Amino acid sequence: MEALFMMTETERRIAAAQGYIVLSLFADARQEIAALPAEATRRTDVIELRVLCSMGEQQWEAALADALWLCAAEKNEPGGFIHAAYCLHELGRTSEALTFLRDGPPSLRKKAVYFYNLGCYSARLGRIQDALEFLEKAFSKDPALRKSARKDPDLAVLREQLS
Repeated sequence: MEALFMMTETERRIAAAQGYIVLSLFADARQEIAALPAEATRRTDVIELRVLCSMGEQQWEAALADALWLCAAEKNEPGGFIHAAYCLHELGRTSEALTFLRDGPPSLRKKAVYFYNLGCYSARLGRIQDALEFLEKAFSKDPALRKSARKDPDLAVLREQLS
């Protein structure tokens, strides 16, 4: 039974970094990541932790570089594509973010956040009808997103339609 609870040092550091990210303690998460052995730093889960740290610290260029690496390494996984598009949006490249996300792998279409982000990007670009259609798809997949949408600054132009 004890063997079930034993973690390697690498696993412990990754778990600690994940916990720090949840708590928005990005410097602490980065310390855990920095202490990992070199071979672990090339793992996709570790790269994603770096992306999340950079995003949390609003280091959009660094986050984008790592997110694009994830997209190349995991061509069918939605995470890197969602992160990369969000970074593009935060860098003021919203049209590029919209195109990047739409051109991503089919696995994205299973995620409510995919449609939510397309709705946000469309709203920011003044494509109101597209935004509303994307948001309805997002809300049908995850009704809790409707509450978030009412507060999202990207959706301010749709505030009345979202109430």
